[in-house]
Amino acid sequence: MTDRSLDVFAFKGAVFDLDGTLVDSAAVWKNIDIRFFRRRGMDLPEDYAKNVSALDLRAAAEYTRTRFGFSDTPEQMIAEWSDLALYEYSHNVKALPGAGALLKGLRSRGVRLALATASSEPLYAAALRNNGLYELFDAFAVTGEVTRGKGFPDVYLLAAERLGLSPSDCVVFEDIIEGIRGAKAGGFRTVAVLSGAFHDDVCLLESEADLAVKDLSHFSEVKV
Repeated sequence: MTDRSLDVFAFKGAVFDLDGTLVDSAAVWKNIDIRFFRRRGMDLPEDYAKNVSALDLRAAAEYTRTRFGFSDTPEQMIAEWSDLALYEYSHNVKALPGAGALLKGLRSRGVRLALATASSEPLYAAALRNNGLYELFDAFAVTGEVTRGKGFPDVYLLAAERLGLSPSDCVVFEDIIEGIRGAKAGGFRTVAVLSGAFHDDVCLLESEADLAVKDLSHFSEVKV
């Protein structure tokens, strides 16, 4: 149940997802997926984006290869996706409303910031730098560095460890239900960002996160 009294500025650390939480990359990945499947003579399956949303690129490539029987190796798929995405993340992926103000507001209050993402380092670094946000972060963690994806606490625990903090000292911002569940399983408090959420997940996010907000501009009444 949503706890409207949750004060995100009272934590020692804040861990943020990237895609759909800090930056708007949904259209980019939809276009990449459409082009990827079109090259293989297929339409983009309706459930594909949801099914790979909690996976890193390698896990997504293995899932895609197994499900559709493509002859591409995971490495070939990752290279294709990365080539298509890097320009977009470097130039066209923009921060979501309130993202910059919230990050700066947290930093100004001494809250340490980490990123926990399924995006590779070249992509997350490009998107954050393109929006002037990279230097605000103290630590970065990628799902490819841990054993399990965002349905589990691994990447959030790694992010907290790199901040030098315990899970109870950190709040996690996510836009997918798997991320909220994984973070809560690790002992973190959670904020669901609904603007980037899959439609079918909104009710689950509202009921399972400690706080659910339309987007990060929810916190704009707090002065930076």
